[in-house]
Amino acid sequence: MMAEASTFLLIAGLLLLVGILASTLTVKLGLPFLLLFLGLGMLAGEEGIGQIPFDNFDMAFLIGNLSLAVILLDGGMRTKKSTFRAALWPSVTLATAGVILTAASVGLFAAWMLNIDPLYGLLLGAIVGSTDAAAVFNLLRNSGIQLNERVGGSLELESGANDPMAIFLVILLVELILGETQFSLVGVGSLIILQFALGALGGVIGGWLLAQLVHRIKLAEGLLALLIVSFGVVVFAGVNRLGGSGFLAVYIVGLVLGNSRSGSSEAVSQIMDGLAWLAQAGMFLILGLLVNPTAMLEYTLPAMLIAGFLILVARPLAVVLCLLPFRFNWHERAYISWVGLRGAVPIILAVYPVMAGLSNSDLIFHVTFAVVLVSLLVQGSTVPLMARLLDVLIPPRPAPRTRHSLLQDKTTSLELDEFVVEPNSPMLSPLFNNANNHPANPDCVAIVRAGRPVTVDNAARFEAGDRVWLLLHGEDASDVASQFAEQKRQGLFAANNFYGEFVLRPEAQVSDLAKSYGLTVSEQEANLSVAELLRKQLGKHPVVGDRIRMGKIRLTIRHMQDDDILAVGLKLLPQKE
Repeated sequence: MMAEASTFLLIAGLLLLVGILASTLTVKLGLPFLLLFLGLGMLAGEEGIGQIPFDNFDMAFLIGNLSLAVILLDGGMRTKKSTFRAALWPSVTLATAGVILTAASVGLFAAWMLNIDPLYGLLLGAIVGSTDAAAVFNLLRNSGIQLNERVGGSLELESGANDPMAIFLVILLVELILGETQFSLVGVGSLIILQFALGALGGVIGGWLLAQLVHRIKLAEGLLALLIVSFGVVVFAGVNRLGGSGFLAVYIVGLVLGNSRSGSSEAVSQIMDGLAWLAQAGMFLILGLLVNPTAMLEYTLPAMLIAGFLILVARPLAVVLCLLPFRFNWHERAYISWVGLRGAVPIILAVYPVMAGLSNSDLIFHVTFAVVLVSLLVQGSTVPLMARLLDVLIPPRPAPRTRHSLLQDKTTSLELDEFVVEPNSPMLSPLFNNANNHPANPDCVAIVRAGRPVTVDNAARFEAGDRVWLLLHGEDASDVASQFAEQKRQGLFAANNFYGEFVLRPEAQVSDLAKSYGLTVSEQEANLSVAELLRKQLGKHPVVGDRIRMGKIRLTIRHMQDDDILAVGLKLLPQKE
């Protein structure tokens, strides 16, 4: 018994170690690391070189649900409150109507392609109908790109909120196939409302209670992270027991905690990130062990055709229809269509038919697995490329290298932040490297140059490569970071090229702009401020990076706080443009 346990731990440890080391290679190749762990699981499985027999679907289902709860909790903690301003209703529409439309179209196509009963086809469509939070969070946040908030927020909120609809559809179709329920539009509607209502209510209450607990209790950072995870799992399981959506509830718990003044420190967030990473890796390893590569190869051609239909037809159609009422341009719709990543959730949902003993469960499971592989390989590896091609990127906003929370309560936050003085940064110019922004300023705590501390006094000056620690309010960190970052002058996403050479105040008058640049504007527009003009043309909820053209100039929103426009970039356009 002891030898078997040691062998299991040895294999598990080796798989995890190899996966961590190999994950650096996947980054260089532009492949999602989730694909790596699926592949490692398949290699370690009964038909791979590891020859580990594993067909315990109940255990895989349990581990998968627990892992998704941790991933959604961490994802919610990292979603900013401002994201809701532009992305809430589009993402809710995608998470409900979008899932139904995708499931229906893929289901009918799969029933025809596989020559199976339409109910089984719709079941397969429901299983692959939702995007995967683990894949979306991982790829959007680790691909080195910065999407505009309307696009990135819609994708993240959709992936965090669409599991309830997919799970409900799968359970309903399984029961219809088994003959254990009768379809009723009223009954189905009430159950969907119950799922979302209990999930949302449980998440809000649980998030508020957790925020109060984190604010009042004093624990080491490692224990505090475990407290957050255990509380999230309790809410997840409790809401599930009441008949609501535990996935939605635990995601909202993370949202409420992450956006509260008593939210976690940077160190706790890093621990949570590590736990979420471990949950993703373990989940994909287990799911990889479940699959039978020989059986999957039997369905390769139909699975690839179904994946192609999902990626190129079903998802784009659902996105276009769902986003019609909202102000998305075609570039944004196309990118949201493309980043409809499938991952662990469809594979876990494919376990339902197996556990229920359906006749075509083996076919459904292996076709689902093949569809996920195609999605991760094709869509997952092209997330940055498609963002550039479809022009939905904005210049990345600088941030401190490290952040250490010293004080955080409902009224203020104080932290010690580390910055690096980059070449050509404003801090090296005479304007900044003077008495007003001098290292002897009380906010400056320490300077390290070439590995040695520098005395913080009136004789010191910043130099390129210096590591600087400043005592700051949390809300000021991003603005200060921009002063230490290199001001690039070339390239599409250099600030001057993207936003423009000049910065306007939002209250600047359009009439003054028209006089200065010889623009033709209507009398009504002339009486507006720049911010009012942008809102008039862009709608109620513009985001950073939104722009309008006025003759030979272009105005781009450069900085926002909540719903307020704080700075606008002005760029002079070439005459040929």
